[in-house]
Amino acid sequence: MTYRQYRTERALTPVGSVEFDADVLVIGGGPAGTWAAVSAAVRGARVVLTDKGFCGTSGATAAAGTGVWYIDPDPALREAAMAGREKMGGYLQDRRWMARVLDCTYEQSNQLADWGYPYPVDDHGKPQRNSLQGPEYMRLMRKRTKQARVTILDHSPALELLVDDDGAVAGASGLRRQKSDRWTVHAKAVVIATGGCAFLSKTLGSNVLTGDGYLMAAEAGADLTSMEFSNPYAISPAFGSVTKTLFYGWATFTYEDGSVVPGAASKGGRSAIARALLQGPVYARLDKADRTVRRDMRASQPNFFLPFDRTGIDPFTDRFPVTLRLEGTVRGTGGLRIVDDTCATSVPGLYAAGDAATRELICGGFTGGGSHNAAWAMSSGTFAGQGAADYARQVGVATRRSFSSAGTVALRPRSKRAYKPAALAKSVQDEVFPYELNYFREAGRLTASLERLDALWVEASQANAAAEDDLLRAREGAAMLATARWMYRSGLARQESRGMHRRDDFPHQDDRQRQYITAGGLDEVWTSVRAHADTVYAEAAE
Repeated sequence: MTYRQYRTERALTPVGSVEFDADVLVIGGGPAGTWAAVSAAVRGARVVLTDKGFCGTSGATAAAGTGVWYIDPDPALREAAMAGREKMGGYLQDRRWMARVLDCTYEQSNQLADWGYPYPVDDHGKPQRNSLQGPEYMRLMRKRTKQARVTILDHSPALELLVDDDGAVAGASGLRRQKSDRWTVHAKAVVIATGGCAFLSKTLGSNVLTGDGYLMAAEAGADLTSMEFSNPYAISPAFGSVTKTLFYGWATFTYEDGSVVPGAASKGGRSAIARALLQGPVYARLDKADRTVRRDMRASQPNFFLPFDRTGIDPFTDRFPVTLRLEGTVRGTGGLRIVDDTCATSVPGLYAAGDAATRELICGGFTGGGSHNAAWAMSSGTFAGQGAADYARQVGVATRRSFSSAGTVALRPRSKRAYKPAALAKSVQDEVFPYELNYFREAGRLTASLERLDALWVEASQANAAAEDDLLRAREGAAMLATARWMYRSGLARQESRGMHRRDDFPHQDDRQRQYITAGGLDEVWTSVRAHADTVYAEAAE
């Protein structure tokens, strides 16, 4: 892949930018993005991958270990794996998609072994392929991406998509932060693999996950789905960012006076912790772990203990303050709606993978860290890369199309009103962080919050273009704002409690609402209802 430095006055490419031509552009360099890039390259496509950070080290996966939904191809095991999470997800999963993802994850996990990933073995010598260490995994994926002759643009966040006269996506443009200039990639297909949105909540590895791909895709006309399933909060030390919550199963949670928080150690303990935090500080101590468990904890998740070691706290014997950090759509199931088996969106030439795409098809209304999300990243990245490469081949060597920029907020001069990225981000966080707004939802509170968020959108969309130094933060703030509005509109539309979506005013699951909520729009956010896959399949069979 080559590029040229050029200095024309074309509106789409600022002076001093670099321009690339590719068959497929992948935006995002986490597991989904790298699998998409490798899969497209294997199909013969010329691929460019851009990453907001450094491909291989940025994002949620690279910072920690992750489980993987890896199940041997035994029919009974596969059936149990699919059935085991259906109730938790509110029975919104699609069995056909679950089977596809299990097949692909099994195949690609074995591929990782062939590439040299150091899977551990059990006492019988059988490889254990149901977990991955993020640093080793992503180091290997970067290596394989480079070996596939993919051009990688590190520290090069995308700002907006390009579309042709027919509305098909035809590339993107963005910043090269280390070069202090811009890039433009003209491509026949684009894969959005930018991850979810954690609203800069300081969760581990999530500082680059601000919903950028959602905004860019929506500006091109794509819609989203299951955005109401976007309110998971993870337990974290109040003084740290590590949100690995498994070890808190061995914890005792107490109020400041030392009395035990009722229900905090139960299956739904996070709700009890959230309500307790509304009253005051909450503390934890991992005092239920014996010596063997403590040793195994340190061996399996050493980064969990870093904030404790740095502050001189022994989490097994000392009480320490905890908080709940919002993980949004990173551990939610909402994202860009995909319309076929190739992970295509509703916009021609645009594909979605990983946390940027909905996980409703395999998770329904509930998921957690790793496991299903890791399997989805691996599989959807593969599907999207292959689909994008095939689409690019069909486009062929057509005459060069004319392009227009799809970007809106912070990119175009609108007025003399200054755009203030930091203030906007803080205002959005004020609406999505509070437990009483997002964790425990209720129509009156959601409606009042939406009125404030809508007013923020009007103000941001009518402001002047952001200064060059503020451009990335401005777009991040706009993406967070758009994500919050889709979340809460969808939350209002689902008048029940299902999966992770909890409504204080509708505390029970309603079997009549076994359906999906689609959302979209920017200036005017809309929602609509789609039938569950079982209904669609039944109608097609008639």
